[in-house]
Amino acid sequence: QVQLVESGGGLVQAGGSLRLSCAASGRTFSRYTMAWFRQAPGNEREFVAAITWSGIIEPYADSVKGRFTVSKDNAKNTGYLQMNSLKPEDTAVYYCAAGQYGSSRPNDYGYWGQGTQVTVSS
Repeated sequence: QVQLVESGGGLVQAGGSLRLSCAASGRTFSRYTMAWFRQAPGNEREFVAAITWSGIIEPYADSVKGRFTVSKDNAKNTGYLQMNSLKPEDTAVYYCAAGQYGSSRPNDYGYWGQGTQVTVSS
């Protein structure tokens, strides 16, 4: 089992930045791919970014490319999502997830955090 806890969400003005953290406990986090997804009200859960256990970064979602950066500190069992140049359309609940393979599909991830709200005001 892997337990994931996100933090770092909040309210920010458009153009601002936030850094989300995902603290893991349980099984060796370093052996898992860590991904970030987001879900806005009325929308399906959307892939944002993923980084494999070896540090390979999967292609970012087009909507965040060039603005968001995913990273992972295996020694701290923590993953991060640095979000810059935020836009109102980035408003959503952000979830971190852990899985065995690099993937953009939610069903490929067996472990999920509870989510953290990010709200970007215009």
